[in-house]
Amino acid sequence: MEFRGMMLGLGAMLLAGAAAAQERVAVITPYLAQPGTQFYIDGFEAAAEGRGWEVNVIDTAGDIAAVISRIEDAVTQNVDAIVINVDPAQVEAGLAMAQDAGIPVVGMDAGMSPYLATNVTSNGYAMAAETAAYVVNRLNGEGNVVMFVFDPFPPVQIRGVIADAIFANTPDIEVLARVTPDVQDGGIADSRAQMEALLAANPEPGSIDAVWAAWDQPALGALQAIEDAGRADEGIVIVGMDANPQARDAIAAGGNFEASMAQDFEGIGAAAADAVARLVAGETITAPVTYVPTRLVTSSNVND
Repeated sequence: MEFRGMMLGLGAMLLAGAAAAQERVAVITPYLAQPGTQFYIDGFEAAAEGRGWEVNVIDTAGDIAAVISRIEDAVTQNVDAIVINVDPAQVEAGLAMAQDAGIPVVGMDAGMSPYLATNVTSNGYAMAAETAAYVVNRLNGEGNVVMFVFDPFPPVQIRGVIADAIFANTPDIEVLARVTPDVQDGGIADSRAQMEALLAANPEPGSIDAVWAAWDQPALGALQAIEDAGRADEGIVIVGMDANPQARDAIAAGGNFEASMAQDFEGIGAAAADAVARLVAGETITAPVTYVPTRLVTSSNVND
């Protein structure tokens, strides 16, 4: 009898362990080509592994509409939670289906939406304000600035809005161009081509004083164009956002690329996993946005 009780207890423990390991999470993004997204997912997967989750990362390779179908697939598969890295306003049909099925959805640098339990991200308003102010201060409040923006994605769109406001509030700063690059390859190649065109249209030394980019890929593309055009010695200030490895290398080199905001990408992924864990445990998250800290990276701290 005692042996039978022990076996039943062991069986219950094994079943409980199996049940805990059966939690399945779908992570869906069209932006896996972006280094930042790759780091988010690395952080999420590391946190998920420690919890014994089964994580299915789905990349729609720039196809926003396909995200809706992939969300619907995840709902049909009855996953325990869904994580998205896309503008929720563009995929509401899929999110509504998840809500109807009672499956919680967490945004990972997505955007605020009533369909999301919370959106885990950096404070884009603060990041844009600090980098745009850096440009204004470096130019002593006077000069011509090229902006690279991407309004279709809310976390990046708000950066452009804040930078617009700061530049507009500085009377002697002129925005020469507000460029939205093609991001199919991450954004470097098209940004380089568009910067080449702007340099050709403004050939006089000193006609372009700075480049402000809402993320690092356009800043890197602009840097390549400036260097290839032989105009690096004009002192064109380049500022990006994300502080990805290529950007850090460029900042450390001491050239035109001077600063970028370091997001804690893996921290965002880990915080998104924490949010999922709370939700599948039955908790309610009251904050629609969860912010993870950032910091400005320049030559003075790039090697820290």
